[in-house]
Amino acid sequence: MPKDPLKSPELYINRELSWLEFNHRVLAEGLSEDLPLFERLKFLAIVSSNLDEFFLVRVAGLMRQREAKVRKRDPSGMTPGEQLRAIVRRVHRMYDEQAAGIRGVLGQLANHGLFVWSRGEWSPEQRQYLKSYFAREIMPLLTPMALEDLKPRPLLPTLQMHVAALVIPPEGESETQRGQSHFHGDNANVQANAEIAAKIGTVPGEKFVVVPVPAQLSRFIALPAEKETHLAWLEDAIAANLPLLFPGCEVLAAAAFRIARDADVILHDEEVEDLLHAVEKAVLSRRRRAAVCLQIAADADPRIKRWLMDWTRLGEESVYEQERLNAASLMELAARKGFDELQAEDWPPQPPRDLLGADDLWEAIRDRDILLFHPYESFQPVVRLVEEAADDPQVLAIKQTLYRTSGDSPIVRALGRAAQNGKEVTALVELKARFDETRNIGWARRLEDAGVHVIYGIAGFKTHAKALLIVRREEQHIQRYVHLATGNYNDRTARMYSDFGLMTCDRDVAADVAAFFNLLTGYSEQVGWSKLSIAPTGLRQKFLDLIEREIQVSTPDRPGLIMAKCNSLQDAEVIRALYRASKAGVKIQLNIRGICCLRPGVAGVSENIHVRSIVDRYLEHSRIYYFRNGGHEEVYLSSADWMNRNLSGRLEILFPVGDPNHRRRLIRILETFFGDNQKAWRLLSENGEYERVAKKGRKVRAQQQFHEEAVDSARAAARAAPQFRPLTRPKE
Repeated sequence: MPKDPLKSPELYINRELSWLEFNHRVLAEGLSEDLPLFERLKFLAIVSSNLDEFFLVRVAGLMRQREAKVRKRDPSGMTPGEQLRAIVRRVHRMYDEQAAGIRGVLGQLANHGLFVWSRGEWSPEQRQYLKSYFAREIMPLLTPMALEDLKPRPLLPTLQMHVAALVIPPEGESETQRGQSHFHGDNANVQANAEIAAKIGTVPGEKFVVVPVPAQLSRFIALPAEKETHLAWLEDAIAANLPLLFPGCEVLAAAAFRIARDADVILHDEEVEDLLHAVEKAVLSRRRRAAVCLQIAADADPRIKRWLMDWTRLGEESVYEQERLNAASLMELAARKGFDELQAEDWPPQPPRDLLGADDLWEAIRDRDILLFHPYESFQPVVRLVEEAADDPQVLAIKQTLYRTSGDSPIVRALGRAAQNGKEVTALVELKARFDETRNIGWARRLEDAGVHVIYGIAGFKTHAKALLIVRREEQHIQRYVHLATGNYNDRTARMYSDFGLMTCDRDVAADVAAFFNLLTGYSEQVGWSKLSIAPTGLRQKFLDLIEREIQVSTPDRPGLIMAKCNSLQDAEVIRALYRASKAGVKIQLNIRGICCLRPGVAGVSENIHVRSIVDRYLEHSRIYYFRNGGHEEVYLSSADWMNRNLSGRLEILFPVGDPNHRRRLIRILETFFGDNQKAWRLLSENGEYERVAKKGRKVRAQQQFHEEAVDSARAAARAAPQFRPLTRPKE
């Protein structure tokens, strides 16, 4: 059979490199002179936290494949080894750009009275203060370890900051005493130590010591100052005062470092009887996984670098020398009080336009569907819905999926209270939500203790759908209330992520959601759906059918139109379907925040496809799918991206937007995203890189426009509300 030309590697962008391009767009915001300085610090910090997770999961997976000698090529034609080499080159450039950006912002902060001093910049008075502060506040918390003397080898936790030092113990001590007097070790590995010393260039008697930096301490130490704010870096204070920790020793060199370890929890839960216990064990096992990258201070002594490379068994390509490690902690600096002029203008969430003037939430939802646009519109109505359901004697049952929640979630508290009030409460807590496993285990136990029926999903799949079902007894019948969303039930991230939610009493939707929960709890098999489409069984095919229908109804006079906004586009079948639509003349506009493996603008294949990406103060997280359908427009919202993992490995929901006013509103929102010329980027066909959209014509910044529209709606409602003014006695 002839090979499908739409599978040609030239038509696909590598997933990992595409994600790095997204992180570069985040970095570009941190480098932008148009942003307030603290806002720039936040973006520079996000770059580091993003890269940390990238190494823990994506790079770790590629390294496992390389170790297993996997030679299979991805759709773009790259082997795991080729991907790793390309990643190394790109990340090194990114770290260099980030370091320059951090230097620039810190330099400008000094103009506003905020100084962050490095070790070589301290005055004698600051040095003496830090010495006293170290002895009083820091040293009691430190536990130095002579790693080569400890058996078994101690664990160095992933991503924790450490200070490594090369020291010479006091003269006159025996070799055994030197191993024990200051470093809590023994001398059982003398021969091994000698081999390491010869390898890294140290001489007999020199010790390699590691000091974990306590994670509970602030990264910045306030220095005495009358008016301005002066700060020092915590790791600098530790490195400079190591002689106090090792009295009588000579400290030859010291350097900060971090290790990133493989952190992907691989769990075949269909073979596990106690999933809760299995996930706990898998999370604990992360601490012993292989190292995937070493981050070390750029000015580190070569002997320290070589020792750590030997310790972690990492090659030069996995070592990243940085001026400041863990730039994610810049968030702490950006949150300092007293520098309002350095912060971005606050955009407080507004009352949702569909609930303006509504006092009774149940009545409002019965009357009409409610569309919520977060964070421009408040997430509080969702919290209020669950809280009122918990206390309402007419509510009989509550069912909800929980993928990620906040640290002290009011929704979780309300579910527990509902169970204690005698209601039937079922919560699906997704234990395998990456890096939230520990938190979700805690919520699961807390809910079980309150009497909630806690389930952990269907074996082999993550439950990523966002769904809430409330069953309420009303005058003549049982009424079901539904909330479906594109984002998590997390009241904190709802202030930072852009998402949609829909509250409805639509009977068909409610019946589908009830069937979905029955599927999760094992009470029914897969059923036919009236309005919802569900992954992993039918959602990919639903998207393929919608794209194919757009091809069929498209004409030269009235070409089809697909507009989609999601986080990532990687699924090969969806990409090929979009290529076929483009070849058939369908116009396709894609707003993809992160990964996009589709290559637009290829002659004869994708010249009708345009890809934009927006990076602004809120994380674009919503998923909207629009199909012109020959003038019978359809709009869908979903928890799912166009990723293979969403369509094949997760339980997801796609739901239609039935209200014509809501459809028009969502179409206009999509058009505003595609009209953005302030924060938008355009994907280039040739190299998979992005360039900023030209700032031409009327200024359009989508997120700012959505905020202003929410404010205008709230103000208009306030003006329209009756004004009751007390009558006063007329003046004499």
